Amino acid sequence: MQLTLGATTRPWGNWSFAEACSAIAAAGYSDVAIYGHKGTIPVSAESTPDDIAAVRSAVQGAGLVASMVITRTLLDVPLEMAVADYRKAIDAAAAAGITWVMNGGCEQPELYDAFQKLMRECAPYAAVKGLRLLMKPHGGIGLTGQMMRRVVEAVDHPNFSICYDPGNIIYYTKGEHRPETDVHAIKEHVSVCIIKDCVVNNGVPDVHLLPGEGLVDFRRVLGALVDAGFRGPLYVECVGGTQWDDINDRARRTHAFVSDLLARL
Repeated sequence: MQLTLGATTRPWGNWSFAEACSAIAAAGYSDVAIYGHKGTIPVSAESTPDDIAAVRSAVQGAGLVASMVITRTLLDVPLEMAVADYRKAIDAAAAAGITWVMNGGCEQPELYDAFQKLMRECAPYAAVKGLRLLMKPHGGIGLTGQMMRRVVEAVDHPNFSICYDPGNIIYYTKGEHRPETDVHAIKEHVSVCIIKDCVVNNGVPDVHLLPGEGLVDFRRVLGALVDAGFRGPLYVECVGGTQWDDINDRARRTHAFVSDLLARL
């Protein structure tokens, strides 16, 4: 099965965005999801036209497609301020040619309602711009598939869906929940999937490892998604390693691992 297979820039976060793009392309990926680099996300509500031009230049120079970006949300401010800020992030993503605008939900229970209102207000705006909004499980409001389902139902807009991260289901529940069963609660609302594994040693979770070497059964997770109609894209987020050459080798090995897995579905 042919599904778009991209990589986030997270493994190369200590290098420049342009260097990350070159490494991602060399490892065989077609798409890039933009994460932080040395504490700064290259496409954000604060991006200038020059920032966007630099991103487009780096992406095009590497022969990639910039199709997703991770974003922040402001929730402890009045709704109109939060909406204005997130619309700026959407505008920046649109200018960069991005399709998927993703965030990590909300970890503070007292702000759950504010988050849902923000997504409800911004989903139609993103649709007009030709972009789609995503929430990724990151603890809190998105701790499990069932909780994410409640968020999707509360936002109640076709332009808001889930970026499923099986490694985070294990990480934030410390192994209490497993994605192989958890995914069934949310599978029909998943538009994007993250490739990230996780282990739990003495109660301490760790996602910095090669996919396929941890607790996630990717065949079962992806199989459930595909059976529910999922057609990608997928993005590799973590591969382990800290040195340039090692990270690049791990990225290539992960590309081969996922490609083989998809071919068997």
